Amino acid sequence: EDVLSSYRSPLVSRYASPEMGFNFSERKKFGTWRRLWLYLAQAEKSLGLPITDEQIKEMEANLDNIDFKMAAEEEKKLRHDVMAHVHTFAHCCPKAAAIIHLGATSCYVGDNTDLIVLRDGFNLLLPKLARVISRLANFAEKYADLPTLGFTHYQPAQLTTVGKRCCLWIQDLCMDLQNLERARDDLRFRGVKGTTGTQASFLQLFEGDHSKVEELDRLVTAKAGFKRSYMVTGQTYSRKVDIEVLSVLASLGASIHKICTDIRLLANLKEIEEPFEKEQIGSSAMPYKRNPMRSERCCSLARHLMTLVLDPLQTASVQWFERTLDDSANRRVCLAEAFLTADIILSTLQNISEGLVVYPKVIERRIRQELPFMATENIIMAMVKAGGNRQDCHEKIRVLSQQAAAVVKQEGGDNDFIDRVRADPYFSPIHKQLESLLDPSSFTGRAPQQVAKFLKEEVRPALIPYQSKMGGKIELAL
Repeated sequence: EDVLSSYRSPLVSRYASPEMGFNFSERKKFGTWRRLWLYLAQAEKSLGLPITDEQIKEMEANLDNIDFKMAAEEEKKLRHDVMAHVHTFAHCCPKAAAIIHLGATSCYVGDNTDLIVLRDGFNLLLPKLARVISRLANFAEKYADLPTLGFTHYQPAQLTTVGKRCCLWIQDLCMDLQNLERARDDLRFRGVKGTTGTQASFLQLFEGDHSKVEELDRLVTAKAGFKRSYMVTGQTYSRKVDIEVLSVLASLGASIHKICTDIRLLANLKEIEEPFEKEQIGSSAMPYKRNPMRSERCCSLARHLMTLVLDPLQTASVQWFERTLDDSANRRVCLAEAFLTADIILSTLQNISEGLVVYPKVIERRIRQELPFMATENIIMAMVKAGGNRQDCHEKIRVLSQQAAAVVKQEGGDNDFIDRVRADPYFSPIHKQLESLLDPSSFTGRAPQQVAKFLKEEVRPALIPYQSKMGGKIELAL
């Protein structure tokens, strides 16, 4: 079939990494179902049920031998995806056919597979997030001392440094790293719980032996790579778990939206730009344009990621009693899309952070425009030290700064406040000090020291578990 003739999600066709695409693929899902049936049979056999080595070997040999065409035909006939795959697996495992899915309910494979996929999804995202933090940490270190105009209300405020501002971004991402790790580590397995979570079918299989049912749950959970299973479930694991998972991803989306919005604003100020390829075209009509399109893509997709958490919130709230099936179609969409979207914006942000371009001369010019007004406090102090009267000095400065402001706002000229101070004999005692009083680095406070301490004590230690995966630059298909 011609793939161009039907809709494909751009999350997969245009953006996401192959490994995250595979994590939510049919092949991974149904291959995991078969592995779960194998774990169940192995555990049931080890606890004394009449299952043979031959049956186990047959299942092991056919884990990835999936006839998808047959499964689709079976599902059309049976209107049940799990039974369609039980039949398809049984078809290539005739000896094991009788014991596949023994005692289990559909959610045994469905929900447990979802939990495996969510865990594996986190394991794919975490190193990517760590890499972004690492790249931004290098950037913050490089520009820890470079003074830049700070903004509050997007109005000029006290100076900060380029590196310190970057640390605001990094701190948010470090919180996300912690949140993603916690959400992954909090995930448990649904385990072997039966149709309404009571394990009744397994208690029957083991003739009332409660300890064997508990051991079965423990064995299968360990085989799937989980330390714990949920002690109580309905037919499904609590859909509140999905809220926890998508909440941390939505929160990551908010962080990245804020970072990329800052980069977009800085691009307009011509202070910092995202990387721009030699032959990249910014606009079909305006050849001079260099648009922050990667940051815009991050904002665009982050907006989608932030809204996805509303799905599991509503789903969890309407799961009646032991379960209803109105969760299923919704979860097929929102769980996969959240991880795919997070994957894409992390890759894009990594690409941006590996090639950020800083324009120190533009930054310096903007400081020169605003610094004279900020230096008024320093000038007053210096005049008082030289024997002047604070109130007289304050009034002189008020008049000169108003005149300079009028030049800037009404005439569109440069800020000439310092020239006016230089020309006024009243300030002659401090004329020689003016240069040092206007040194931008004397206005950045402890910003450089904060950067060094933050990177050393908080950021680098958080990255240690991901050290071996820090390599690999990202070239984006635009």
